[in-house]
Amino acid sequence: MAAAANSLVAYIPDLRRYARALTGDAWAADDLVQDTLERACERWQLWTAGSDLRAWLFTLMHNLFVDGARRALRQQHHRVDVDDVADELVAPARAPEHALDLQRCLMRLPQEQREVLLLVSVQDLGYEEVARITGVPIGTVMSRLSRARSRLRELMDGRQAAAAPAPVALRRLK
Repeated sequence: MAAAANSLVAYIPDLRRYARALTGDAWAADDLVQDTLERACERWQLWTAGSDLRAWLFTLMHNLFVDGARRALRQQHHRVDVDDVADELVAPARAPEHALDLQRCLMRLPQEQREVLLLVSVQDLGYEEVARITGVPIGTVMSRLSRARSRLRELMDGRQAAAAPAPVALRRLK
C-alpha cells in the first residue's frame, strides 16, 4: 500500500498537466486533481495491484470531468450549436508581435476531441489506453484524434473549416 501511495504521488504532475489542459483554468484544474486523488483514496480497493496505476488515475479524472461537464449542462439548460458560432471559433489573425494562443485554440475543440488529443499527444498514452480511459472503442479514439488535429490546425492557421457552408442572403417575398 505504501509503495502504491508513493506511485500515486509521482503521478500528480501528470494529473495536473492533463487537468489544466482539460479545464483551461489553474484553479479548476487543482480542484479536479484533488477530486481525483480523493476518489482514488476512497476507491483504492478497486485498483488491481500490478495494473497501470496511471491509466486508472486518468480514467478517474476523465469520469469526474465528464460528470462535472454534464452537471453544468443540466444547470444551464441550453446548448450552443458549433455551426452557429463557427465564426467565433477561428483563431485571431496572426500579427508578428503576438504569439499563437494554443491554449485558447485547444479550449475551442469539442471536449471529446480535446481529451483524446491531450491524452495521446501530451500524456503519450497509446490508443488502447485512451480507449480504456475514455470508455470508447479504439476506432472512435482514432477518429476523434484525427478530427482534433485537423480542427486545431485550422484554428491555429485562422481558417474556417472547409465544410462550412457559405452564408446565404435571404430576401423577403411578398
